[in-house]
Amino acid sequence: MNRPLVAIGASDPSAVLRGLEAALAGGPALLPVAEDAPALPAPPPSHVAQRVALVVETSGSTGTGKRVALSSDALLAGAASADAALGGPGRWVLALPTHYIAGLNVLTRSITAGTTPIVVPPGHFDGGAFADAVDRLDVGPGAPRRYTSLVPVQLARVLDDPRATAAATRFDAVLVGGQSTPAPLRQRALDAGVRVVTTYGASETSGGCVYDGTPFGTVRAELADGALELSGPMLAEGYLDDPERTARTFVERDGHRWYRTGDAATIDDDGRLRVLGRLDDVIVSGGEKVPLGAVERRVRELPGQDAAVVTRRASGEWGEVPVVVTERSIDLDTVRAHVAEALGRAARPAAVLVVDTLPMLASGKPDRRAVRALADPEGAPSP
Repeated sequence: MNRPLVAIGASDPSAVLRGLEAALAGGPALLPVAEDAPALPAPPPSHVAQRVALVVETSGSTGTGKRVALSSDALLAGAASADAALGGPGRWVLALPTHYIAGLNVLTRSITAGTTPIVVPPGHFDGGAFADAVDRLDVGPGAPRRYTSLVPVQLARVLDDPRATAAATRFDAVLVGGQSTPAPLRQRALDAGVRVVTTYGASETSGGCVYDGTPFGTVRAELADGALELSGPMLAEGYLDDPERTARTFVERDGHRWYRTGDAATIDDDGRLRVLGRLDDVIVSGGEKVPLGAVERRVRELPGQDAAVVTRRASGEWGEVPVVVTERSIDLDTVRAHVAEALGRAARPAAVLVVDTLPMLASGKPDRRAVRALADPEGAPSP
């Protein structure tokens, strides 16, 4: 038995909210679409399996298009576990696009709490507009807590605006995810009195399911040859019209269904998870493996480099080398010394490229394909 799949423009968060309410109640499945995003090669189907309530379409930061199918059970399980981890349901400020899972999670959690989110106007994120939205947040007796969800670049803009920073301190939790949050940025927020919760997850896990390094609810995390796998009731059904990719990504083991994240990670004796970066984001430089994610985290520890991106460039001498792309100038020798201290000589960036504006996706993540094209115009893959 199938149900209709209805596409809705994500530029109208109210329409997406109504469509998601209907989908969770058993109505047509919802596909929020960004009107200005490039279309995936194949059009979406007109109908989906009865269990599917939401389809999240993403090209990803590296250009791998997919449509993730999520059930009502998965979405509601994720929302319930998140509420429990945060201390209860609440009222939300929506500052993220509603065609991305983090923005859709704000809507799902608002629906389950019986509240209506306050929407920051779509488009360029502005600290003043964020503060205005917080001023409109009226906490009711049924949902006494306040929440919002941001990506790191948005948090940085909040902290650059005194009024927005003061507004952020009024939340019981400010979820920050979508990419690694630089340690200095997190500390800066905590010093300002902002209760930051770093999140990790994906569309395939109904959004964030690891808070501050700890899987919430019944979520389980394990390593398979250094690769992170997650299990729990929030897992997606799979990918629409792509059974091969579904079979590669979702596997059965020990009586549980697991999602292969494609990320390298460590798990300490207390079960605390630390994500190291993408397994496929490793270069070989001078015969040594260099994880670009680790280099990027090290660079972002330096003053003013919270948003710096590390990419690869072809090298006739070394094979490939790391390159820092940033909006703020920094001395190359300083960067190389700081990186080498922790990661060794092979990990030292070969160059710092200063740009006026880093290419970004609508989700607030760096557009890594575009960044690589800036650093290595001849070697970057074509779109």
